[in-house]
Amino acid sequence: MVLAFSLPVSLVASCAAEDPLAQQAAAGDGKNYIAGDGSVTEYAEADRGEPVDVTGSLFDGTSVSSSDWSGQVTVLNFWYASCAPCREEAPDLVALHDEYGPQGAAFYGVNIRDEQATAEAFERTFGIPYESFNDKDGGVLLDMTQYVPPQAVPTTIVLDREGRVSARILGLADRGTLKALISDALAE
Repeated sequence: MVLAFSLPVSLVASCAAEDPLAQQAAAGDGKNYIAGDGSVTEYAEADRGEPVDVTGSLFDGTSVSSSDWSGQVTVLNFWYASCAPCREEAPDLVALHDEYGPQGAAFYGVNIRDEQATAEAFERTFGIPYESFNDKDGGVLLDMTQYVPPQAVPTTIVLDREGRVSARILGLADRGTLKALISDALAE
């Protein structure tokens, strides 16, 4: 006896839905990164959960912990030098740092691939005024995997004054959008 059944077409179709990040991963085009789609996620204050727990070393060897950021809004930008969208957004991050640094927002880069000389060359080229974590070992990225897909670079995270993730941008950070997210976090 042979039993046959059929699935509703909508169920089968939903299994085949296209995922832009999966398509990029499968493309095999050698660009060595998966660009985020520019999606923005904001987390309501009541839904943010616990503060992040991040520890790492900056390229100058200074050890930094998320506990050092208590009471201030912090922006974390995950990047590396040969990432085209990282290069595109760098001038906007510099401008936002210059605008919001005096208002109490701290900025850190999280370099996930480069040797120190390469990272420093990028920072000189774009006039990056803030420090970056040397995260070739993936420690900071691992601490943030709930919010940062390992290969979706760039990704920018805004932490509230309690160290909780208030917003995330997957992919190229639009200056106006990131400005609004930082302003909102500072106003809380």
